[in-house]
Amino acid sequence: MNDTLHLPPASATGVGSLPGTDAREAAKAATGSFEDFPHLPELPARGPGADMIGRTAGLLVELYARVEPSGWRIGDRPGRDTRRARSWLGEDLDALEEFTQGYEGLLKVQAVGPWTLAASLELRNGEAVLSDPGACRDLAASLAEGLRLHLDEVRRRVPGARLVLQLDEPSLTAVLRGRIRTASGYRTHRAVDRQIVEAALRDVVGVHDGGPVVVHSCAPDVPFALLRRAGAAAVSFDLSLLTERDDEAIGEAVEAGTRLFAGVVPGTDGPLSDPAGSVMGVRTLWRRLGLRPGLLPEAVTVTPACGLAGASPGYARSAYAHCVRAARSLADNPE
Repeated sequence: MNDTLHLPPASATGVGSLPGTDAREAAKAATGSFEDFPHLPELPARGPGADMIGRTAGLLVELYARVEPSGWRIGDRPGRDTRRARSWLGEDLDALEEFTQGYEGLLKVQAVGPWTLAASLELRNGEAVLSDPGACRDLAASLAEGLRLHLDEVRRRVPGARLVLQLDEPSLTAVLRGRIRTASGYRTHRAVDRQIVEAALRDVVGVHDGGPVVVHSCAPDVPFALLRRAGAAAVSFDLSLLTERDDEAIGEAVEAGTRLFAGVVPGTDGPLSDPAGSVMGVRTLWRRLGLRPGLLPEAVTVTPACGLAGASPGYARSAYAHCVRAARSLADNPE
């Protein structure tokens, strides 16, 4: 089990992606908005290799991927697409390093988790890696080693940081329920056994030895209990997608010390309510669970509902500022 995630009360952070193509502007927004808990931004608008799948494919060790018309496909050797993904990540790290001189505190980095990666990357035959259990194991091992090297690199560049690793798993529930479509689109891949899913996640979570891991999914029916057993210190989700069916698993997670990253600010442009209104749903959930109000700011971090790649730059900056104010409102008035 990884370390508990100790954050100051009323913490807020971003999910990962931001609009635009300027790495310095993005790093400035992420570090300036979240002084206690910045993150490494992602800029998918730059194109293939900056998208979440391509960016994580660029981290893999002894596995390489290239862009095909149908998506990212495993290939034999590193090509132009791998080099581009690595180059953009290097640019992002340069910018982050510039804006975190002397920084000491928590810093979050994101990568796609093993199961969303297996559902999104294609084998040479065009089917998802998910279709081949052996290929899934190889992919998880390659990802674990790539993440270990990536975390070492971030530590070297921002030596005062205490790193938090976020694994993005939006396809996890679909993998567990057998809802990932085959290449033809006529069938779906069979559901993966929960114990196999949990074991692979635990192996990847384990690379951040002694550091906390957050698992993020902005899909419905997040498997809270499975993620907790796999070692996640926190679960990040879109609050608007929760139903009362999730209550028991969330209550158990909070009581076991799992932190909640509650996505309460919309990911695309629109009017923002007052900060207290944005976290009303969190307070309602807390009352429903019968949890102590004073625990609320200690157990919840406020985030956007999902990445902000589809937002305008102005809205993205406003959304980040709004998250900070909403978290403060939770701390000031947990009732």
